[in-house]
Amino acid sequence: MATERITFPGHDGSDLAARLDLPEGPHLATALFAHCFTCGKDIPAARRIAARLAGMGIAVLRFDFTGLGHSAGEFANTSFTSNVADIAAAARYLDGRGMAPALLIGHSLGGAAVLKAAPDLPEVKAVATIAAPFDPGHVTRNFAEALPRIRAEGAAEVTLGGRPFRIGKGFVEDVEQGALGPALARLTAALLVLHSPTDDIVGIDSASQIFLGATHPKSFVTLDGADHLVSRRRDAEYVAGVIAAWAGRYLPLTPPAPPPGAPEGVVRVAEADSDGFLHDINSGPHHHVLADEPHAYGGTNKGMTPYGFLSAGLGACTSMTIRMYARRKGWPLEHVSVDVCHDKVHAQDAETGSGDKIDTWQRRIRLTGDLSADQRQRLLEIADKCPVHRTLERSSRVVTELLD
Repeated sequence: MATERITFPGHDGSDLAARLDLPEGPHLATALFAHCFTCGKDIPAARRIAARLAGMGIAVLRFDFTGLGHSAGEFANTSFTSNVADIAAAARYLDGRGMAPALLIGHSLGGAAVLKAAPDLPEVKAVATIAAPFDPGHVTRNFAEALPRIRAEGAAEVTLGGRPFRIGKGFVEDVEQGALGPALARLTAALLVLHSPTDDIVGIDSASQIFLGATHPKSFVTLDGADHLVSRRRDAEYVAGVIAAWAGRYLPLTPPAPPPGAPEGVVRVAEADSDGFLHDINSGPHHHVLADEPHAYGGTNKGMTPYGFLSAGLGACTSMTIRMYARRKGWPLEHVSVDVCHDKVHAQDAETGSGDKIDTWQRRIRLTGDLSADQRQRLLEIADKCPVHRTLERSSRVVTELLD
């Protein structure tokens, strides 16, 4: 995933800092991510979602709202309305680059903001919210003890997440009037609501109100055990996978023809977690799997090992080859299954005392159907002719180059 660091003018002309995460392959669609109240564009959940979507060919713009993170402007002068306007400004920036967003993703108050903004962005086809409040005024509970002083003095400094923020009276009044009912009634894009039933910042009742207030198509996914910030890696991984799978139904993700020399397209492998061995494997926008190592080898065991994928390729190719032959012959083959085990054993022809080993795949094939003994024997012979089998048995050539 390549990342551009960019700035664009926000609602009041202040420069907003952003990251534009780009696919390594063809750019098929664009998403816009809005972060939670007083958070930023670089929270772990946002990074994981962006990486997963980029693997599908979806570019993702993540930006800091006015006065937050690396963005310019005064946070004390912002409001819920200004957050919505910043999202519209980000959409205009992307449109100016020929990348109008088709997907909006919002976390917490950012989720409420994308719901408010979406009806006025005609290119948007889908909206996903994570732990979003139905009533944006909900955020004032985070500094309820300071509300009397804010109303009396016009502004006050509060501590949120261990950091000081100056909250203005205008923000409080605006957020208290930011009801989402009218925006949800106007929403024509598909909606995905993700929320944890144990969220102690924004209750699950907000998710119910958002879901019920929208028209179809709409979906709800519960994030059992996740906290409000989706801070655990396994929860962020789950959210990223759900959004990616869901968005594929509503975005036009049609890849171009594969490049010369790669008839099946390019398989892209990228780290999903630099602390372990978890990797995203993407073959075009619609096919995604995880690769990993077992816990015993420092992995998180969330995907097959590299040798597991080799074994899977051999098993799948064997079964497909048998099916193609039986179908062509008109034989009564009802079902095929193949078990594959991989091991490294000492080479029989290695010199005495040599530690050389060779890879051995043990393949067990089950054929179901009213097949004669001759037919079963012939299908067993055909199994040895599968292309992956032949590739593994003969020498191959791997050409490697280091990219900038």
